[in-house]
Amino acid sequence: MTAHGRSSTRRFPTLALLVLPILAGACGATPSVKAPAVGGSMPTTIVDPYLRLQEALASDSVDGVRANAGELATAATALGAPAMKIDTSAVQLASADDLADARVKFGALSEAIDAYMSGMKLSPPEGVRVAFCPMVLKPWMQRDGTLRNPYYGSQMITCGSYRN
Repeated sequence: MTAHGRSSTRRFPTLALLVLPILAGACGATPSVKAPAVGGSMPTTIVDPYLRLQEALASDSVDGVRANAGELATAATALGAPAMKIDTSAVQLASADDLADARVKFGALSEAIDAYMSGMKLSPPEGVRVAFCPMVLKPWMQRDGTLRNPYYGSQMITCGSYRN
């Protein structure tokens, strides 16, 4: 009860009725991002930060891993439920403790992206190819050219092969 003898909970519904339309309007102003069309190309909003992750790990570095994994998670969220595993894997990668942990979590992210691409029958964007590491039995995407294995970096930089 307030000093005036009224319950303070009576005001909340009125306040909620004023605030909810404002919040709904703010949310409605955000442009929606559509999932790619079946048979199309994997969105660059996913591929670009992924390639920065791949290159960092191939260079034996964790520089930018947290930021790029976060950017990728945000992009995956915008794609909706079918990309949930990508989102989850990217969030986990963003919490990697060291290079070895980042590489393991990058493998899970790569598998999630590969499964999404297979399920949607998507191809990588122009100039990007899918490679496969026979040592960890995991795929990865990278720019066309000499292989740069993110799972082993300088230890076995060219280990793997491109998929056809």
